[in-house]
Amino acid sequence: MGTKNSRLQGFYQLNPLDRLAMVRSFDGLNESDILALHGGQGTLPLDRADKMIENVVGTFNLPLGIATNFHINGRDKLIPMVVEEPSIVAGASFAAKLVREGGGFQTSSTNPVMIGQIQLVNVAAQTGAKHTILARKDEILGRANAQSRSLIRLGGGAIDVEVNIFPESPMGPMLIVHLIVDCRDAMGANAVNSMCEAVAPLLEQLTGGRAYLRILSNLSDRRLARVQAIIPAAALARNDMQGEDVIEGILWAYAFAAVDPYRATTHNKGILNGIDPVLIATGQDWRAIEAGAHAYASRSGRYTSLSVWDTDADGNLVGTMELPMAVGIVGGATKVHPAAQAALKLLNIQSASELGEICACVGLASNLAAMRALATEGIQRGHMGLHARQIAMAAGAPGHLIDRIAQCMVEERNIKPARAEELLIELLELKALEFTC
Repeated sequence: MGTKNSRLQGFYQLNPLDRLAMVRSFDGLNESDILALHGGQGTLPLDRADKMIENVVGTFNLPLGIATNFHINGRDKLIPMVVEEPSIVAGASFAAKLVREGGGFQTSSTNPVMIGQIQLVNVAAQTGAKHTILARKDEILGRANAQSRSLIRLGGGAIDVEVNIFPESPMGPMLIVHLIVDCRDAMGANAVNSMCEAVAPLLEQLTGGRAYLRILSNLSDRRLARVQAIIPAAALARNDMQGEDVIEGILWAYAFAAVDPYRATTHNKGILNGIDPVLIATGQDWRAIEAGAHAYASRSGRYTSLSVWDTDADGNLVGTMELPMAVGIVGGATKVHPAAQAALKLLNIQSASELGEICACVGLASNLAAMRALATEGIQRGHMGLHARQIAMAAGAPGHLIDRIAQCMVEERNIKPARAEELLIELLELKALEFTC
């Protein structure tokens, strides 16, 4: 197929079917994949949905877009994103274009390790119990690994045991045992939970205590994805601003998020604006990733920015980020939902860690796009056109009038439902000749 290039000129100007054809030519998807990405009958059959969750009455569709321009570790990627909010796909694509000017995204990750927790209460001698547990570590690991022979064959499994003493809690002292599990390409929730359940009776015997909670932690702070992006000042220049001035504005925006939790919350939401759509498109537990990300942002004792922005010796803007990324490419919705399977195929990844690194790239791109907008024209102006289209659609405008009504509202700087309804009435009453916008 030759060298793949995610820099798809004019992609946004095409209609959805032509965009889909271009995506197919990029990565060689087959007809089933195309049908799954396109929607309709190929996405999620009702009988399959009925087996995924309880009390199913139907399925719910969200827009699936493709973020372009991503160059990650020397390879071009098209990124599937499922999201309802305007500007997110466009913003990530634009930021990825800026990052290309500096050589693209560079990523790495730690081993795919998760933590399972077993809560022990009514333990008489906690320090002695801790030593007993650690002395019997091999036995505990053996019982845990008996629950997942397939994980062991793949090189994963329970690899360590840790014990934490909490002498005080609202209910009294607790002993918390951590089971450290290498989950390989699985997200790992089911495997870790099964292991915790299996070792709990043994831990009760060893300590004389009672086991209550036996469950994984979604603070997967040993399963990290890391990303770095370098953006030359020249790439950030605008007609009305030099690149160095844009960088200064971005650094002030980052500084605000670094010191103020109120700003950091919205700043990190902007990062997750990029990550969540990729997680949804590929069938991941996006709630777990969000919970872990926000907890990780608080690891110093104060909630702060997940990303870090600075300049290098050459004056380039440099962004880095590290965050927990417990994703999987085996099991769960990735093996049940046709669109998730097609999205993973489009990404052409070889491991769960690679998927996590891609998510981190899109998160950093989304962060860059938002801060650039805030530091220059403001977030609302860039958001205005797409928001106006949604307002026009909500007012009942048919397809051939949506863009015209939206354009008029943008020019008037009056993007409100009432104005959209007025414009629609004018057009539907055949007053097009007097329609001046």
